[in-house]
Amino acid sequence: MDSKRISSSSQQHGRLRKKRTKREWRPLEDRSCTDLPWFLLFTVFCVGMGSICGFTIVTSGAARLVFGYDSYGNTCGRRNERIEGVQLSGLDHTDRKYVFFLDPCNIDIVQRKIKSMALCVSLCPTEELKTYQDLKSFAMMNGSELCSYELPAHKYPALPERLSRCPKLPVPRSKPLPLFNRCTPVDVSCYAKFAEAVVMFVGDSSVLHRLIAGVAASKEIIIGLCVLALALSMILTVIIRYISAVLVWILTSLVVLGSLAGTGVLWWLYIDHRLYGNDTSSKVLKDLKEEAREELRDSGQALLVYAASVTVFTIILLLLMLFMRKRVALTIALFHVAGKVFIHLPLLTLQPFVTFLALLLFWVYWVLVLLFLGTTGNPEQNEETGLTEFRLTGSLQYLTWYHAVGLVWISEFILACQQMTVAGAVVTYYFTRDKNRLPVTPILSSVLRLVRYHLGTVAKGSFIITLVKIPRLILMYIHNQLKGRENVCARCLLKSCICCLWCLEKCLNYLNQNAYAATAINSTSFCTSARDAFVILVENALRVATINAVGDFVLFLGKVLIMTCTAFAGVLLLNYQRDYAEWLLPLIIVCLFSFLVAHCFLSIFEIVVDVLFLCFAIDTKYNDGTPGKEFFMDKALMEFVESSRRLERAGGRGRSRVKEATSEGAEMKPMAPGTSSA
Repeated sequence: MDSKRISSSSQQHGRLRKKRTKREWRPLEDRSCTDLPWFLLFTVFCVGMGSICGFTIVTSGAARLVFGYDSYGNTCGRRNERIEGVQLSGLDHTDRKYVFFLDPCNIDIVQRKIKSMALCVSLCPTEELKTYQDLKSFAMMNGSELCSYELPAHKYPALPERLSRCPKLPVPRSKPLPLFNRCTPVDVSCYAKFAEAVVMFVGDSSVLHRLIAGVAASKEIIIGLCVLALALSMILTVIIRYISAVLVWILTSLVVLGSLAGTGVLWWLYIDHRLYGNDTSSKVLKDLKEEAREELRDSGQALLVYAASVTVFTIILLLLMLFMRKRVALTIALFHVAGKVFIHLPLLTLQPFVTFLALLLFWVYWVLVLLFLGTTGNPEQNEETGLTEFRLTGSLQYLTWYHAVGLVWISEFILACQQMTVAGAVVTYYFTRDKNRLPVTPILSSVLRLVRYHLGTVAKGSFIITLVKIPRLILMYIHNQLKGRENVCARCLLKSCICCLWCLEKCLNYLNQNAYAATAINSTSFCTSARDAFVILVENALRVATINAVGDFVLFLGKVLIMTCTAFAGVLLLNYQRDYAEWLLPLIIVCLFSFLVAHCFLSIFEIVVDVLFLCFAIDTKYNDGTPGKEFFMDKALMEFVESSRRLERAGGRGRSRVKEATSEGAEMKPMAPGTSSA
């Protein structure tokens, strides 16, 4: 008896433990730190990124970039130490603060750098110097020697070394570049070759001048149109809930009508071909050669295949439209609720600005450190030019690769923080029954939750995207380097790999976004959240496909609408300029900016819709509207659920009637003639 009691109690204990360990969706109830090891790893990685910057500063790489250095390894404006094996190094350039290039027009277009010898001078030439006597006079009057340091200024005109150690005549008038202390020619005509390589599409310089003049003359209009695009994007995110139904049904009607029209045209062409062939077979086919007859028959068969294929496609499409019409209604309801979210959470409209500012600051920092790395390392003499350059050698070469990985990971981390912030705010909105009791600033509350609990989850998700993006970027670089030299198979293989990695990256981005939403709901780790979100998405696969297909197209139409409205306003405002060639560049700038702004805002709208759908799917799975299991959803979504239930009940009643009729028929079967006992 005791053993039976012990075994039964252990079984009950096991069942209770299973109950306790089985996790349910409990929105906003518990909050704890997630993926802490990944947060520590990301912190260590960021410290490494900062250490690279510190290394470039300590080893004078940053100083060489900012203050400049000459061709002997001396930093301008400083007292320098001698470099072993390099003559004229270790000079005191305290009074020589500017870098002067002997031939500033000698530019390597491929490497995009000046190949000329550089010197540190105390003053840039303010007037054009045409002869070596002018060089001598400038040096004697201003104390700024423009030839190599070992050449005495008073002997410039007579020295044989002047041809290689003095600047190329005439020396153009120049002025120091702000912040970077480089003597830059005032007349940039010597950079024409470089500019021509950069702007290859401009064949006539006058065209470029006219385009630039058009931009300069229309700068106020361009700024005004950019502000208009910004305002239209903010307005569209609010009013799209009112026009989404119209857009969706117009899109659906166009797809159906287009498919039917294409099917009808192909069948008409096939019937016309058959009739033409029957009418003229006796007249024309006799005069045609055998090859022409076969071509005529093949064209008829091809038309038949095309018409049959399009007919099958149209039938499948119509059936899909028929079965997915309720899910299209769900897309419209989600768009309606998303518009309400932006009304209750107006600070969502600032998310694109904050994210762009964070990315911009990080990219500026990243580029500066990359430039610092370009002037950091051990001094080496270039065998071709004999000039001293600084290069990273040995294991220090991996600093550049580390820095490149940091660009991708931290950029993805910033974007993931935006997704988590938006998801947290939308989850708070959805799972708060009384909208009047929302936090004062749900966006700020979401940011604080992210910083306090979920930075590790964001770091892990962004690292997974980095693992996919870096191989794709490497393959793209290899493809560009081998362009024109690889065979057809290698090119096809590279493009296939790039395409597959791109598709994988898009899928992971979508899964990550839903994983962040699941983390915002349940405060679970990244892997657990991704698994739970994936299960929910698979259970609602048709709904997901409909929302992504229809919703993405509607949002694309919104982007096009903003761009066309801004472009139309631009045409009206630029109409006073009769030279229509000057419209081109301002309109291109306005259209690109308006599309970019619309993309940023409607991308936030898309994230809101996706998070709302995940919340809706969880709500309908774990709640049924009964007491104790009330829905959290908005009225618009509630109406969709009620209409779906009515349709299901009507379908259930229809099926029950069919079953009753079938059962009655089965009962009457023995009464058929010839089977009666009478």
